[in-house]
Amino acid sequence: MLFTLFGLAMAADPPPDIKFEKYTLANGLEVVLSPDHRLPLVATDIWYHVGAGYELPGRSGFAHLFEHIMFQGSKNVPEDQFFPMLEGAGAPFVNGTTDFDRTNYLETVPTHQLELALWLESDRMGWLLDTLTQERLDNQKAVVRKERQQSTENVPYGVAEEQFFKLLFPAPHPYNGVVIGSHEDLEAATLDDVKAFFKTWYVPNNATLVIAGDFDEATIKATVEKYFGSIPAGAEPVVTTQMAPPIPAEKRASFTDDVELPKLYMGWVSPKILSEGDAELQLAGMILADGKSSRLYRELVEKKQIAQSVKAYQYPLTYGSVFAVEVIGKPGQSPARLEAEAWQVVEGLRGAPPSQDELDRVWRGTKARVLRGLEELGGFSGRADTLSYYNHHTGDPGYLAKDFARYEAATPASVQKAFALHVRKDNRVVVDVTPAPKPATEGGAR
Repeated sequence: MLFTLFGLAMAADPPPDIKFEKYTLANGLEVVLSPDHRLPLVATDIWYHVGAGYELPGRSGFAHLFEHIMFQGSKNVPEDQFFPMLEGAGAPFVNGTTDFDRTNYLETVPTHQLELALWLESDRMGWLLDTLTQERLDNQKAVVRKERQQSTENVPYGVAEEQFFKLLFPAPHPYNGVVIGSHEDLEAATLDDVKAFFKTWYVPNNATLVIAGDFDEATIKATVEKYFGSIPAGAEPVVTTQMAPPIPAEKRASFTDDVELPKLYMGWVSPKILSEGDAELQLAGMILADGKSSRLYRELVEKKQIAQSVKAYQYPLTYGSVFAVEVIGKPGQSPARLEAEAWQVVEGLRGAPPSQDELDRVWRGTKARVLRGLEELGGFSGRADTLSYYNHHTGDPGYLAKDFARYEAATPASVQKAFALHVRKDNRVVVDVTPAPKPATEGGAR
């Protein structure tokens, strides 16, 4: 069977062959162009090689702080006008996110507003610091601190999840904690600290610009040069992050929280993104907890009825990924029982390969999600973001076919082998949460 994606006829199994061209400006900015003239829309997507994983001890939260500051105005863009200008121009999507390995900024605009999007992105890349005052920094520090309260400290299980990452990635590894950083580090950040961080990482030679959609192919390179060519390159950033150390023995922590239901986290430091074993563990996570036919759901939710929900996933990262199992129990269930029952299911996959039917099911679901995402030009997992993702991690925007090949090559035996190698009792982190008022001092590792 054939179907059409981005105007290309393709067989049902192979990934789409996305048309693109990659080149580099004199200042080091990598540019990826992917034309598609079916709709009068263009997506722009800039990825910077900076995230929480690039922060030094005592400087946590800087990358996320800049995600906020970048929307506040720059030399030629008035304060707080970034969103209104794009929305007024008819942009259906504008956003930015920070993770451990990257910060990205995404816009989708009508074709005739492409230059507006490029001008706004170039102005904050090249001339943000012209307007970064102590007052503006203090305002955004207060915003981020409030966001931390809302997203970590005052949400169910938020503090436990932060400690989960602290146990998986002991300090000084920069994955230690959550991307948003700590109150103490944000408060201690000076204007000079923040400016130095920007000058190090938010430079054209540390970024990729992807433009996908209905642009003029004859003039687009001149347009990109017009807006980005005059931004000077920075010094080549020096990345000091090291691979996460292995966990030599089981680590545990217990917490109480103002929640109605108990929760269990089990986690492992696993193979880094796109490395050997990464694809197998992603498949294993889906076999365990993707959908009602998954093993954890069938056993804990349907059969024994002790769990409200289950998750299992491989969170791929550059300096050590995370494989995790999360179980939210039903009222009255103890974390100890949730752990015992969940581990029994996990042990089942360690001890015997999954069936071919299980493997086929989760791979079909993965392909379907990827292809659905690629139906969009912009947004998260759209065509522009996919090209950015692969260029960021491999230097090859067209790596999708090679990525699909990793999954196609996986077998029941290879999934079990990778899973048994990396997911054991003696190298895991276990964090549990019991419903109760929070004590004055949170629980600790033991």
